Amino acid sequence: MMDLDNQFELEHLLFKDRKCRTCNQIKNLIEDFYMSRKQKRGLPSAYSYECKDCTIKRIVAKRKNQKKIKEGHYPDW
Repeated sequence: MMDLDNQFELEHLLFKDRKCRTCNQIKNLIEDFYMSRKQKRGLPSAYSYECKDCTIKRIVAKRKNQKKIKEGHYPDW
């Protein structure tokens, strides 16, 4: 017997949008957000609340700051 419940859940999930917490833009859940809880596939709660673009910007900025500290350029405290 086919598992129709899973097919309907996935189909409904494909058309959902979510607002990014960082940039406040509404984007497609599947295409623009990373899956953060792989064991909860098929649920909107399995995806992060920060879009892929904002996540990449945050990580790049953090790495740049860590590199400056390692080189001896400490911020003014």
